[in-house]
Amino acid sequence: MPRTGRILVSGFPHHIVQRGHNKQVVFADPSDFIFYLSNLKELKQEFDVQVFSYCLMTNHVHLLLYADNNPSNISKLMKALSARMTRYRNKLEKRTGTLWESRYKSSPVQTEQYLLACCRYIELNPVRAFMVPTPKDYPWSSYCQRVDPDDHNQWIDLDPMYLNLGNNSKSRIQSYKEFVSQAVASNEIQFFRETLQRGQLTGNNRFVREVEQITGQRIEFRPRGRPCTDK
Repeated sequence: MPRTGRILVSGFPHHIVQRGHNKQVVFADPSDFIFYLSNLKELKQEFDVQVFSYCLMTNHVHLLLYADNNPSNISKLMKALSARMTRYRNKLEKRTGTLWESRYKSSPVQTEQYLLACCRYIELNPVRAFMVPTPKDYPWSSYCQRVDPDDHNQWIDLDPMYLNLGNNSKSRIQSYKEFVSQAVASNEIQFFRETLQRGQLTGNNRFVREVEQITGQRIEFRPRGRPCTDK
């Protein structure tokens, strides 16, 4: 059976996950994380892609990327980034072959209702994995850039829903901290996992209909559930 084509939609961010081949370790040393992030920072400028959120885990990465009216630039960025990381690891280990699964997973995200919840889902990955007690304790996600901009070289792009949290940086940071610290329902976590696994839309039925009109494609899978995004 041929694999389902990836859905790329203009005007919406895309939640990306890419895993190491056969779940192999991708990031074994702090220098590995630094190399990946420095290249992400460089390539987002080259391909005119905004990075709203990221989290690098030991054997996979989560990214929330936005390319305005040219979502194909996301694929170009991912191709270049994956190739650089593969060459880097192969040189270190004096080996050849693939580093990543053959295909990254992607899910377009409905901005108004799901964008902040998606950022929270991404940045809480190391907490759910019991690697750290709080997201601020993990250096390889966008959380610290978002909540401590004065203490870090902030290069992530602040998404419109985050900017709507307050009239100034201090109020936005406080609101986002409170949002992330809320208890997250298990069905919300499952919702984001399923949309990524199936490569489908992170949004409600209205969003599904809107994307069907934009792309001319029938979206067969309509995920259930709604994250708590009252902020």
